[in-house]
Amino acid sequence: MAEICFDQVTRFYGPVIGINQVSFTLGPGVAALFGANGAGKSTVMRLASGQIRPSLGQVSINGLPAWSTLAKRHLGYCPDVDRFYEEMSGWEFVQFMVQLHGYSSREARRRTEEALELVGMSARAQRPLATYSQGMRQRIKLAQALAHQPEVLLLDEPLAGVDPGGRRQLLELFAHLGDQGCTVLISTHMLEEVEQLAQVVLVLVQGRLVAQGTLDEIRSWLADRPLIVALEAEPLRPLAGELIGWEEVRSVQIDGSCLVVQVRQAGMFFRRLNAAAAQGRWQLRRMEPLDTGAEAVFRYLHQRS
Repeated sequence: MAEICFDQVTRFYGPVIGINQVSFTLGPGVAALFGANGAGKSTVMRLASGQIRPSLGQVSINGLPAWSTLAKRHLGYCPDVDRFYEEMSGWEFVQFMVQLHGYSSREARRRTEEALELVGMSARAQRPLATYSQGMRQRIKLAQALAHQPEVLLLDEPLAGVDPGGRRQLLELFAHLGDQGCTVLISTHMLEEVEQLAQVVLVLVQGRLVAQGTLDEIRSWLADRPLIVALEAEPLRPLAGELIGWEEVRSVQIDGSCLVVQVRQAGMFFRRLNAAAAQGRWQLRRMEPLDTGAEAVFRYLHQRS
């Protein structure tokens, strides 16, 4: 079983609420956790990794309390901050971390070699950590999180400072781990990469979980949110004149051969547009929503909350 479970979790920091009644269960695959600064992402990651306990509710890893020693045996954690022994080499640091899991020196060496190869650091692992770039330091943190082959992997901003080529390699690695049955939770601001990678998206706004599902599912729940739509039709100007009188339409602009329509209630607009097109007063050639990406969805959820 590879599972992260939050059950009605609230965490107080004195009078301040870090997260408020957050519940979700994640199984094998890749999930993304995102929100603005202060939304509660770091609190979720610290609770899941057992660094802090919930004020209310329960957090479990594979059915075990997240702060227990038994739970941590199933967990790999790549934090967003560096806590290195800078005089060590990358190899020495990863091997030391593996030995803390209780492996023999021989087994720790084997696992260290495999983990460094996995993250693309074998050729540079003998250099002191103090000489590493930010991207290299991220890879070493990832190697120590992977070396004991955990069933659950928590990655807090794991791609910060990684070059585009390395970012692509690591995204492929995360997808492979998810396919192999690992539960991977990634906290990130890189929403374009969430679109490519995550099977489940968790959106936090001001400490509350406001949406959970695939990005397509979250979009489908927002049928009535404001939207910008590009339309190509013939004849164009009569269509513009008709649309501007619709209650669901906020504005219409003619941009070359297409209309750019700002819509108040997308679901109602599309139903009415389809019905009107079926009457044959004009020929609709193309219809394309312009702001359905992850950034637009997140912005709307944040504004609504």
